Amino acid sequence: MDNPQKVSITICGDGGCGKSSITLRLVRSQWTSEYDPTIEDSYSLTRRIDGQTYYLSLTDTAGQEEYRGMWASSNLRSDAFLLVYDITSPSSLDVLQEFNDLIDIEAETRLDAWEHRRDPKSKKKGNRETGPVQPIKIVAGNKCDLQESRAVSAREGLEWARKRGCGFMETSARNTVNIEETFALIVRRVVEARRIAAGGAPSGTGLDGNVVGEKGRRSMLSLGRHGSTEALGTRRAVTAPLSPLPGGPEKSLETESGEGNPGKQSKFRAALRKLACWR
Repeated sequence: MDNPQKVSITICGDGGCGKSSITLRLVRSQWTSEYDPTIEDSYSLTRRIDGQTYYLSLTDTAGQEEYRGMWASSNLRSDAFLLVYDITSPSSLDVLQEFNDLIDIEAETRLDAWEHRRDPKSKKKGNRETGPVQPIKIVAGNKCDLQESRAVSAREGLEWARKRGCGFMETSARNTVNIEETFALIVRRVVEARRIAAGGAPSGTGLDGNVVGEKGRRSMLSLGRHGSTEALGTRRAVTAPLSPLPGGPEKSLETESGEGNPGKQSKFRAALRKLACWR
């Protein structure tokens, strides 16, 4: 059995935007309409993605302004950050700027520390020094089941994310829309950032949320195998059909093609229906 790779993820956003609902839907397959403000909760679980087992360490943080000062510095050392807002609340998207600024400062700190430790003679010696792994950022527009109350369009959320180098998804914890897929996207981007950093280049994200390495190397890491360039110059993720998730603490998120097989095509259509919140 393969050794699980650990991926730490901090979930942040304004109070009441659904951070805990997303977390509990992923961890326990549960959803509740009751709102209980979180100060900080931690969870761990395993997922199998693309044939590899990953140990996910999740930190669900406080959203209320009076609790944000309690953010531990350890939260900022996470591999990735899920920035959640409520599509019915424009102010919840504005609040994400504060969290994004903290994460960007952490990214600069990691790069500065790496450059301080870096051996200037390493290239002359022919060594390939491991670079710093920059934090991955994904924005999730939650509550996409509440279309009649939508106040932030998917286009607005996507543009906000692109301008800050974040990936983007819309989710519904209530209807289990893009929950597993969002965390699979996070894991794939962390894995790619680590791969780039292992080559000696500082990893990071470009304006479209793609991982960028040395000499502008880029890798599109959409949820499925397909991505398209739209008129806005944006890339829109299309979710490939997912294998049925077995019971138990470990679930598999391996993708497969839906072409050439009627059964798989029906699964593909079902997956596209799940993305109705994009339209």
